[in-house]
Amino acid sequence: MLSSPNAKLHESLLRLPLTPPDFPDGLDRENDETLCALASHVIRTERDALTCLHDLYLSDQTAQSSFAQAVNAIAKRSLQGGRVIVSGVGKSGKIGQKAVASLNSFGIRSAFLHPTEALHGDLGMIGSNDTIVILTYSGRTPEILSMLEFVPSDRPLVAITSCKEYSSCPLLAHRKPSNSFLLPAPVPCSEMESFGVPAPTSSTTVALTLTDALALAIAHRLHPSPLAVFHEYHPGGSIGANAVRSSPRLMGEVAIKVSEILITTSRSGLEAPTVLDALLTAARSVSGWIRPSSDMVMAPRQIQRIGRTADLSQPLHLLEAGAVMEKGDWISVPAGNTVRETRDWIVDMRLSERGRTFLKKGTVLGIVDSEQCVSGVVEIEDIVGESELLDY
Repeated sequence: MLSSPNAKLHESLLRLPLTPPDFPDGLDRENDETLCALASHVIRTERDALTCLHDLYLSDQTAQSSFAQAVNAIAKRSLQGGRVIVSGVGKSGKIGQKAVASLNSFGIRSAFLHPTEALHGDLGMIGSNDTIVILTYSGRTPEILSMLEFVPSDRPLVAITSCKEYSSCPLLAHRKPSNSFLLPAPVPCSEMESFGVPAPTSSTTVALTLTDALALAIAHRLHPSPLAVFHEYHPGGSIGANAVRSSPRLMGEVAIKVSEILITTSRSGLEAPTVLDALLTAARSVSGWIRPSSDMVMAPRQIQRIGRTADLSQPLHLLEAGAVMEKGDWISVPAGNTVRETRDWIVDMRLSERGRTFLKKGTVLGIVDSEQCVSGVVEIEDIVGESELLDY
């Protein structure tokens, strides 16, 4: 039985309304309109910030060059076993963690490093082939600057910050320009001016979008099919449930059939076809490949290159080595090998000097069928990506 004071308290609680009282109708509607107007203002402000970011990377050659160089640096080190180490503090750190998740889902090995934890032992997670990506809107976050004092200067550094000029970014003050990349992520109006409070909103939206662009660009640089890689690493959830469950793609499936490649003939009355003949044939080729003869091929990238540099009247057989690939120079790959197996083999072979002499830019892979006949061809760049074929 309840004691007298507790009984009185119990009775008082029972008399309390079960739901809070309703606001007057007029006040409620007025508050709703104000809240919706605020929401519209926030959305419009962040949209304008993204428009400015789009215009910057569409028109600013310095920003474009820095973005491309950052993508190539990360891709190259990723192929050499390196990871992307992302770091940031506060809301920028949360954006960094999302970037790590996106990169990992494309098979780009990544990890998040908190700058404070880095100074207490986690610096040991940075490997010799890793690339550092820093997110800080101000570009002068004390924790980040303290950490960078102890990060080896030979590690490539990508800075995502509001700074538009290399010289004005404290993060890059003691870094070599050749090994550091500034990706500007400014907003046209500060959050204090826009919303009356300096809470990260527009700045984090811009940073999130730029890291998404970076992740997708690296994935396209590294993988012939980013979609296939994404599905491979994302079997769960609705994305995994909706993914088409299929066997890994085989080299025989991605190869261009030799029998379907157009043969170049001379249109000028000369004995041998010329560069102009090759370009005219390539324009009619569905695959972009052509055959100067039954045992020779020209790959699309080589055709594009000679189209820009060679004399149109020059006979094809007089072009420099590598422009026209004879069958004896094709590198044999079994049609039953998967694309991933072939890519891994090429990457491993290129770790040696000998491997780099024959598995290089412009190499044609001859796809050998079960009867040991070369039935198809593939450009090496389509399997490993062009960044892997850069010189070490």
